Amino acid sequence: MKNLLRYIITRILLTIPMIFILLTLVFVILRIMPGDPVSAMLGAHAPEEVIEQKKEELGLNKPIIIQYINYMNKLLHFDLGESMIFKQKVIVPIREKLPATIELTFFGMFFTLLFGIFPGAYAASRRRKGRDFAIRIYANVVYCIPVYWMGLMLQLILGIWLGWFPIAGRVNARILVSTFERTGFYTLDTLLAGNLYAFGDVMLHLFLPSLTLGIVLSGIFVRLTRANMLDVLKSEYILSARARGIPERKIVYKHALKNAFIPVLTMLGLQFALLLAGAILTEMTFSWPGIGRLLMERIYLRDYPTIQGVIVVFALFVSIVSLIVDILYAMVDPRVKY
Repeated sequence: MKNLLRYIITRILLTIPMIFILLTLVFVILRIMPGDPVSAMLGAHAPEEVIEQKKEELGLNKPIIIQYINYMNKLLHFDLGESMIFKQKVIVPIREKLPATIELTFFGMFFTLLFGIFPGAYAASRRRKGRDFAIRIYANVVYCIPVYWMGLMLQLILGIWLGWFPIAGRVNARILVSTFERTGFYTLDTLLAGNLYAFGDVMLHLFLPSLTLGIVLSGIFVRLTRANMLDVLKSEYILSARARGIPERKIVYKHALKNAFIPVLTMLGLQFALLLAGAILTEMTFSWPGIGRLLMERIYLRDYPTIQGVIVVFALFVSIVSLIVDILYAMVDPRVKY
């Protein structure tokens, strides 16, 4: 327990310089890229004196090292700064949009595990048979499909042709969000308010984007689970279980899958960053009002503080999830010592 606590503290301390290095790179890249917030606000044909006045107002006429020091000073005081475009604290839109992205990521991971782990285990139990080959082909195909293309196809087939699901937004425009919104997590808020109609509508809007994320990322887990299951199924305790007449389904999904899941658990933390990156494209495809869409909108506007604030949140989330996965790894596998 003491070693695990020491490991957690070490990981937290290592996260701090990682975030500062990441932010430094983002800070420099944003300022050397073509375009700036002033051009986005005033247009390319604004008078030169107006442009210079606006730059002075925003502090963009100062040397880049001074801008960097000022930003890091604010960050050390837990201040993400103020938007250069909309004159509001950066934390305000992030706080509004973050719950939508967390919901999408959570349900996306659910579909990832549903279409990744169980088919992978099933393919291993049917090795070199037709179903095994079919599942492996599925894994390779979905891994190569761009997430936005998958989203467009699901919108076209399930949303437009069949009309089963809405293709954009987070909730129907006829439903007043103010009647149930508390935490920003619509699935939770609608249940707390006892509004089952709104809950059903929220789930319908959530289905296609989360299914898109889940299918695209499931290919990785199909292959990983299958590879680990093949090793586990050769173990002596599996042979002993078969000799005792235990049903094959119970052997595969209760005994073998439990041990094969340990490496998969590690991959979950690594894939969380990809899930967030995929969420950005998914949010743009489905007009999902999340933090990924906010990031893309502010990149177009060159809103430096908001872009940097979103990067901070992404980095924190990836670090926290990776730490949680490592702790769970130690709990699931007693052989792991930190």
